[in-house]
Amino acid sequence: MANIKSAKKRILVAELRAARNKAIKSKVKTASKKVELAITAGNKEDAVLKLREAVSAINKAKSKGVYHRNNAARKVSKLTKAVNAIA
Repeated sequence: MANIKSAKKRILVAELRAARNKAIKSKVKTASKKVELAITAGNKEDAVLKLREAVSAINKAKSKGVYHRNNAARKVSKLTKAVNAIA
């Protein structure tokens, strides 16, 4: 355990940020899974709605610095391509 006051604060802040990042990543993963479930069900209208929510979650994560912009773009592209592939 740290003895210096600033080191103690850094530990607390790191724990808070880690918890926040974990929650944001969880939201993104949940939204992505919902899109993939709609795709496997073959429901294009539902998939498009879920895609909009997933893209929003991914962009929020990107803006908060949880995901790198290229990583976020790759995730959005992958989901969009899969939704567009539905007949």
